[in-house]
Amino acid sequence: MTVMSGIAARGESVLFMAACPDCRARIELAAGALRLAIGGSRRTTFYSFTCPECGAAVRKPAGERIVELLTGGGVRTLRLHSAL
Repeated sequence: MTVMSGIAARGESVLFMAACPDCRARIELAAGALRLAIGGSRRTTFYSFTCPECGAAVRKPAGERIVELLTGGGVRTLRLHSAL
């Protein structure tokens, strides 16, 4: 099951719809509540958030479409680089 299910715009702010895999709550998160890490592979590209319902730390893989949605919605992005 994909946690990120879509986005909704309300006025000027963008809300991202998500579901917590631990408590199964369906939640809306502002861009500031999410983090996106972009690595050199599919395994190292992911988004994360803390579930506001149960406090669980959630980390899920982010494909190209999710990366596009999150970056377009103002989510802070960290680019990961491998050490040589």
